[in-house]
Amino acid sequence: MVDELRQTLEHVGERFNLGEYEIDAYLAVLEHGELTASEIADSTDIPQPRVYDTVRSLADRGLVELRESRPMKIVAVNPEDSFGDIQASFAEMVSELEARYTAPTRDTEAVSLVKSRSTILRYIEEIITTAEYEIALSLTPDLLRRFAPQLREKIADGVTIELLVTPASRAPDPAEFDYLSVATIARARRGITTPVLAVADGEYSIYATQDALRDDQDRYGVIFNRSALGFLVSGFFGTVLWTTAETLAADGRDRPFPRRYASIRRAVKDIRELGGEFYATVEGRNIETGNSIVIQGKVVDVAFEDTEEVASFTVETPDGPVEIGGLVAALEDIESREIRIGRNEPPGQIDN
Repeated sequence: MVDELRQTLEHVGERFNLGEYEIDAYLAVLEHGELTASEIADSTDIPQPRVYDTVRSLADRGLVELRESRPMKIVAVNPEDSFGDIQASFAEMVSELEARYTAPTRDTEAVSLVKSRSTILRYIEEIITTAEYEIALSLTPDLLRRFAPQLREKIADGVTIELLVTPASRAPDPAEFDYLSVATIARARRGITTPVLAVADGEYSIYATQDALRDDQDRYGVIFNRSALGFLVSGFFGTVLWTTAETLAADGRDRPFPRRYASIRRAVKDIRELGGEFYATVEGRNIETGNSIVIQGKVVDVAFEDTEEVASFTVETPDGPVEIGGLVAALEDIESREIRIGRNEPPGQIDN
């Protein structure tokens, strides 16, 4: 099986290993149906002495036919005939490669630096598809269209999605694009300097420059695999990017309770905006002792600034009021790691 896969790889590689001259000549012949060597030289940048070697290479690959007339004519072969045999080989090869693929564990390193566009895109997709209840996203319009199918699936599964589209000048018109099919709330922000980022459940996240998704030299992405560092991306998204964007669409009032949150800012915003009585179950740790703790009770107060630099709420417990903060909280009593908010009673205790 290993030898067969290697042979398939070699076969596919040989067929597609076309040089610049071969590509130019092939496209020219495809466009015109047939050409002479002189016509190929005239319509491309291929030097006349190189044309014959180039078209013979294409003929050896079955991409064109050479008709020995005077002058010789290079005739296009229907691409379906040229590549029909390779399609089956390619599909089989991909299947075999997937069977051998071992997904890299994200727990080995807290931070990873990646410089490959395809790797950045793969991680963004993985972050979206692995999210259980909350996603924060900053995407270009092209990336929004690319990942729209996965986002629609997550919305259908009840995942909360805060979507930022940048630059705003190229964001799809809300009259023509259904933002609420891919996001709970969508905003647009000016500037190509706005980074691309994705955060799943406040933990697994990636931050990349827009340049990293073009052909520029300054390309990089940073992957944060643990919540102790990944919350930095989420915090940056919430306080710097989100607050400087204009709303395109929102449907937060339509989602049922109880709701689950990784970000205290999102929890507090919902409590403030929706009004009424709320109850909370919070899994976190005491900021002074570091001990893990679960707090349950009625939400009796909230603190929030429009800049989102401050966000907290207070829960009334049998032992008295307890103030809940976000990750790395210092002023509140509890650093929350996961929050559940309900309407009539504290939601069921979070499973560890």
